[in-house]
Amino acid sequence: MGNNKKFQISDSRLSALLSVAFIFISQILFSQSFLKLKTETEFLKKDPALKHAAWSVCVMNSKKDTAIFEYNSEASLIPASTLKIVTTGAALSILGSDFMFQTRLEFDGTFDTINGTLKGNLYIHGGGDPTLESEYFRDKKDSLTTLEKWALILKAKGLKKIEGAIIGDASIFEDNMTPGQWIWSDMGNYFGAGACGLTYHDNKYTAYFRTGLSGTKANLIKIAPAVEGLKFVNNVTAGGSDDNAFIYGSQYSYYRNAQGTIPPNKNNYEVDGSIPDPALFCAEKFTTALQNIDVKVEKKPSTVRALKESNDSINKNRKVLHTHYSPTLDKIVYYTNLKSNNLYAEHLLKYICYTKKGFGSGSDGTDIITNFWKSKGVDVKGFFMNDGCGLARANVITTKTETQILRLMSKDKNFNAFYNSLPVAGKSGSLGNLCEGTCAENNLRAKSGYITRARGYAGYVKNKKGEMLCFSVIANNYEYSPSEMKKKLEKILVAIAESE
Repeated sequence: MGNNKKFQISDSRLSALLSVAFIFISQILFSQSFLKLKTETEFLKKDPALKHAAWSVCVMNSKKDTAIFEYNSEASLIPASTLKIVTTGAALSILGSDFMFQTRLEFDGTFDTINGTLKGNLYIHGGGDPTLESEYFRDKKDSLTTLEKWALILKAKGLKKIEGAIIGDASIFEDNMTPGQWIWSDMGNYFGAGACGLTYHDNKYTAYFRTGLSGTKANLIKIAPAVEGLKFVNNVTAGGSDDNAFIYGSQYSYYRNAQGTIPPNKNNYEVDGSIPDPALFCAEKFTTALQNIDVKVEKKPSTVRALKESNDSINKNRKVLHTHYSPTLDKIVYYTNLKSNNLYAEHLLKYICYTKKGFGSGSDGTDIITNFWKSKGVDVKGFFMNDGCGLARANVITTKTETQILRLMSKDKNFNAFYNSLPVAGKSGSLGNLCEGTCAENNLRAKSGYITRARGYAGYVKNKKGEMLCFSVIANNYEYSPSEMKKKLEKILVAIAESE
């Protein structure tokens, strides 16, 4: 036999060559799999309108714990409402899809059922439920409000007279309803309504305007529901094509100043504002509901907070007359994410804190949620949480952190409730007109986020192989208009969906 030594390769060298070949082929396949996403990312890198911006992308396969595509994924960015995935995911995982809030009607003193007299006060003891008479759970075919139903229940128990007052008890949460990092131009508006332990009617009222020619003052027609003691100063004028009216005012203050513009030549144009004291508002409306069915209430409605401030005694020795249960948490989370409901998100954050500490504090709640995800293995470096909904510009998070949370939720027993709460591209919510006519339509589900100069999307999409991908993309401080930036990020979302 001839000497073929020069053609022989050792096992170790062959193994090394195969490893190099495998890496090379993998890189080629990866490059081809994410070719469009890489191309769109390179376009954004060179975009002059993003020269001073910060933006980031992170994509993970739901079955793997490392990123399969990323750009700037460890940069801390303002998430806007994409932060709601952090709060709603934690709420479902901690409380469970079937959890229900409880609101109790309680009394101190005695209830003489023979003559129907309650000798004492009747308390509406809030349990942190954000859904009492909420527009999302109100049965429009039912002419009775929640409070009117309660009044009938109590009358059926024999109640004819209350010698005390109706007292709203919101003490499950802190009295400071709004996070400290929210801005002045938000708090008087419906989207800046703070989380109260006794929330009612979404903590909002509607101001109805009639407008004429552009530049003329808008006429205030009415405010509904009526808020007793509200002083509404109207400085709104007709102009533009969008709602650019803002209501200024703080919690517990009944002075409201409305400024800005709304479209001309409109009738019954609606601008929603935040109710100053939801617990008192609820107590007032319940007093009226009882009086309307001839149940006499001798004293004026009040709140536990007001009694504390006036150093009046508060009787905690109470008996329960009725317990009201909220819809299940999966339904609440659905509307939190689909409608990007700030109030619901803040309630979830404070209630999580209540379950851990016995008192609902916003600042403690953000720490608890951050540490919850950290305990699950999420990298929370660069994550600073200042509310539960994303309205505060002091919130910052990385796309890596959001994507890791999404991946963990895909393995959670409550995943279906979480997944189904996210708007669907081309079909629902804020994604209703996004990605139409692409493979992302009716496929991609995501929580969107937008506040001034901050826009993002975080969610799930199935790639061409049918694999579930988790992704987050956020951009801050761009020079584009909001709609232009939306179109830029839409291309990134489509490219993720088209990966193989």
